[in-house]
Amino acid sequence: MTDPISPLPGSERPDGWLEPGKLNVQLVYALYLLGFVIGISTIIGVIFAYLNRGKAGGWVDTHYTWAIRTFWIGLLYGVISVLLTVAVIGVLLGIATVVWVVVRCIIGLQKASAGQPIDKPQSWWI
Repeated sequence: MTDPISPLPGSERPDGWLEPGKLNVQLVYALYLLGFVIGISTIIGVIFAYLNRGKAGGWVDTHYTWAIRTFWIGLLYGVISVLLTVAVIGVLLGIATVVWVVVRCIIGLQKASAGQPIDKPQSWWI
């Protein structure tokens, strides 16, 4: 007797939003972008990245590394921007930081959608 709940041979269950994989990586990037409106979502995104890094393997892990570094480097740039707001340069650096984070998230989303790895996930640049 066969189990009516088990999937048919050859049919795979798509990965969920919370499981390591393509959808979860896309969720992390979306949470980062949503963080400009709802700040706590960025923290949730980095937690997902830390929890799932090393579990999926392959190209997905490069995205988790990229996302984690985007969070910490963006936070560093943000703190420096706030400290320099007494000078006008802090405002300009803050705008540059926002653009940098958005560009990294868009690059990550495009590569994740195509199933491609991040070329240099350890990079401080774009």
